[in-house]
Amino acid sequence: VGLVKWVTEGDSRWLPRIWQTVGYAASLVGISYGFNQSQLPHFNNEFNREIGKNGIYAFCAAFWESSIDYDRFYMKKPVEETLARVRTLLETKAAKLASAGPHDLRRIIKHDGPEKHWNVVLISVESLSAEFLAHHKSSKSIQTPYLDKMMDEGLWFDKMYATGTRTVRGLEALTLSVPPTPGQSIVWRPNNEDLFSLGHLFRSRGYDTAYVYGGDAMFDNMNYFFSHNGYRVVDRQRKTEKDITFQNAWGVCDEDLMNWAMEEADADHAAGKPFFLHVMTVSNHRPFTFPDGKIERPQPENPRKAAVKYTDYAIGNFVEQSRSKPWFDNTLFVVVADHCHESAGKVELDVTKYHIPCLIWNPKLVKPQVYKPLVSQIDVGPTVLGLMNWSYTTQFYGEDVLDSGYEKSKRRAFVSNYQKIGLLREEALAILKPKGEVTLGKVEIRTGDFASDTSGALQEVLDDAVAFYQSASWLFTSGRMKAEN
Repeated sequence: VGLVKWVTEGDSRWLPRIWQTVGYAASLVGISYGFNQSQLPHFNNEFNREIGKNGIYAFCAAFWESSIDYDRFYMKKPVEETLARVRTLLETKAAKLASAGPHDLRRIIKHDGPEKHWNVVLISVESLSAEFLAHHKSSKSIQTPYLDKMMDEGLWFDKMYATGTRTVRGLEALTLSVPPTPGQSIVWRPNNEDLFSLGHLFRSRGYDTAYVYGGDAMFDNMNYFFSHNGYRVVDRQRKTEKDITFQNAWGVCDEDLMNWAMEEADADHAAGKPFFLHVMTVSNHRPFTFPDGKIERPQPENPRKAAVKYTDYAIGNFVEQSRSKPWFDNTLFVVVADHCHESAGKVELDVTKYHIPCLIWNPKLVKPQVYKPLVSQIDVGPTVLGLMNWSYTTQFYGEDVLDSGYEKSKRRAFVSNYQKIGLLREEALAILKPKGEVTLGKVEIRTGDFASDTSGALQEVLDDAVAFYQSASWLFTSGRMKAEN
């Protein structure tokens, strides 16, 4: 016990390589857990031969490919029919299709007036469930005074849903604005370079774009993915002893991380460049350790609750320090979770386990508002670009949900685990599963209560789910998710 305590709570400066090794080992364990063959359903013989078979070849193939072929194992329609339907689903009054080409899913986003080239600091918070924040009126809320204050003063989303249950799914949603296709996140897959990304868009406007991570970005293939999709990478491996005051096996404390982000912002401002920083926290992750004396620990002792309070403190401290910076008045702060703190629920895809907080803040730029309709994590990027009045050709599936041209009938969210992928409407949920199986019914999104229903009206939701997911899989595997230039 003493050894474990020493390893997980200490911040000895000569241990970084040990931490790095432990992090890589944890990555391998996580992958093997996520692809546990004993948990797979009994597929047909082809699936058994290609995916379920034993041996080092099958393991390595699953490890490296990190995907499940949508066309072979999920409900599908003829490609032309699917693309025609998804073109209709994606087109809104605010986002017109770029051409009449049946394979072209690009849309034209056009705004009147000049673009705003605000700086953007996007903070994606590890495992922050909506129920932790008092504004979501849960009995499980934790004291988060800084985030609560930002929600009071800014724009926050009452019903935002994460696309998945792991950090790489959240990063995929926030970076690529695409539904979660079966298997691992695109962050993990081969041929994931030069995709149309949020970083690509910001960089095309002359921004410095950086992914700032408190751990080692080799974990979960983050380093390769971000460095090949429009971002510089700043992580623990690129820092020295003087940059770190506390670390554990997972990464540095969130205060250190926020200090790194501050340094990046200051340097960009000094160089006369606008900046987009995607900052990924780590403190709200096992072993839930952080510097002493920063917060009043909850009683009875609860490591996760304490970590949430500490992350709130670190973000609040960063924002307060930013107020004195010359770049503050021109900077949007976005805080959103990567996923919830737990995923297992009482039904196949328990939507309450995907409910996450999201806020956009700067009193000088954004008026206080609560956005109550349903919204997806993939909508964060396009909505931020809408606030900045950007006109561009988009390959994203996400929408600017604040635009008056985004029709009520288009509202939806996407939820998934490794094999099951779901489309959530306000009162309906369609789940696509291997072997072409589906689950369809009515859902109460506040409680997660689900009742099977295959009536005609809900068949439309199922058809929409197939259109979204089949087309997204087709888009990636065919190479059409690549940025145009």
